[in-house]
Formats: sequence, C-alpha cells, structure tokens
Amino acid sequence: MAGDRAIQQSLQAAWPADLSSADQRTLLTAGRALLRADATGIGREKWPAVFPDSGQAVAPAFATARFRIQAAIARRSSGPTKAVVHLVWAGTDRGGTFTDNRITDWHFTRTVTKKGAFIWTPYPRS
Repeated sequence: MAGDRAIQQSLQAAWPADLSSADQRTLLTAGRALLRADATGIGREKWPAVFPDSGQAVAPAFATARFRIQAAIARRSSGPTKAVVHLVWAGTDRGGTFTDNRITDWHFTRTVTKKGAFIWTPYPRS
C-alpha cells in the first residue's frame, strides 16, 4: 500500500487542486462508488442513468475482495460546471489476472435541483 500513497502524491503533484474541498469530497465519494459498481456490479441500482441495465443480473468483471482503489483525485474539466474524477485502481478479473495501475475517469456536470441546490451528476457511459 506504500505504492498507493506514491501514486496519490504523484497525481496530486501533477494535477493541482482546483475545486473546493466540499466538491472534491462529494465527487471522490461518487467516483469511487461508480467505479466499484462498474467493476464489481455492486450498487449499480443507485446509478440508473449510468447503468440502465442495473435491474438485470450482471456477472461482475472483478471480485469485490480483489478490487481496490489505489488513488483518486477530482478536478475541473473544461469549465466551472464540469469535473472529472480520475481513479487508479487494481483488481483481479474473472480469469484470475491481476492488474494494477488501471485508470478510469468519471465525468460529472454540476446541475441545479428544483430546490436550488447544486449537485454533481455523472455522465452516462458511452
């Protein structure tokens, strides 16, 4: 896990923070949950716009026990209402192959709810 700390520090040094700490926390929590749902199949029902097939049984590509996020950052992406969560992760796939330093980006847009609150909404996967 010492390598994970080095990856995190490298990401932070290469891509300086440009969001409020509250926005970063919100985006990192959502980005981690989305990656976990995507890789393991667990929690997809929380993101119906991203995973429209979440009502169907999905064989997970990665076992939960063999999946970990090594590092993550949230940064602006082309303007104040767009952001990206950049994640570096490791996992063992169904075939038993372990790979670390996998990279996944989740893109978000900042929208206003009917009550006037701002929320970060993930873009569906294309």
